[in-house]
Amino acid sequence: MDPISRFLASYKIPVGAWGKAFFTFLTDNFNAFFRGISGGLNFLLDGLVDLLLMVPPVLLVAAIALLAWFLQRSRSLAFGVAIGLLFIINQGLWKQTVETLVLVVAAAAASMAIGVPLGIWAAHNERVYRVMLPILDLMQTLPTFVYLIPVLTLFGLGNAPGLIVTIIFVIPTAVRLTHLGVVSVPKSMIEAGLAFGATRRQLLWKVELPAALPTIMAGLTQCIMLSLSMVVFAALIGAGGLGTEINRALGSRKIDLGLEAGLAIVVLAIVLDRMTRIGAGGKK
Repeated sequence: MDPISRFLASYKIPVGAWGKAFFTFLTDNFNAFFRGISGGLNFLLDGLVDLLLMVPPVLLVAAIALLAWFLQRSRSLAFGVAIGLLFIINQGLWKQTVETLVLVVAAAAASMAIGVPLGIWAAHNERVYRVMLPILDLMQTLPTFVYLIPVLTLFGLGNAPGLIVTIIFVIPTAVRLTHLGVVSVPKSMIEAGLAFGATRRQLLWKVELPAALPTIMAGLTQCIMLSLSMVVFAALIGAGGLGTEINRALGSRKIDLGLEAGLAIVVLAIVLDRMTRIGAGGKK
């Protein structure tokens, strides 16, 4: 090692020690708060999974296929959704799929509920967007395993930390695409709204959001896909679902189980993507 490198290494900045001290402070002083959040989220997620599992699988498949037809007005899509979900039942992975579905839908819904307002705010305030940008970059580029550890420390094992990790990973996409959709609204439309005397609230709800809706819905689709990509990582901190089966297959080198669980995730991804895509049925 050259002298300069040796000098730099001898005066290491204790970033890790600072981080450990910070999370130790949080767990020592706010442990009840974080565990309360974790317990509440686990109760809601587990309760929803139990509720869905009480419904006969074939009946639930029919309900999801009917919802697909209602959203997209496509018989072929409804038929494909039914076939895909029946395949999952055939593979004996229905319970795990329901657990994954609940986690993904909850994560995508929470990410959109938080990300869309932040994206609108950033689109209307350039200074806010400049502050948000490095934070969004950090959230998207930081390796998943890095923030699995602090989330596990604060919230313990279960579906709750899996949901929180997924939301952290997914929110930047909702913010970015909402921001893109709003700033891409043609100025002529904004000027026309102002010319007709629209207030800022009316301009947002009647001009900007309708024009940005395709991009925002693309953000929803991306949130769902990214949530599914986090399934395997969430299983490492106690979240159930198909990710648990993939980790089991990886640990025991069971190719058959890995293929079955992997195909189930692919089927679920295709189903959710087609159901939430604008224009898939030709009438949206």
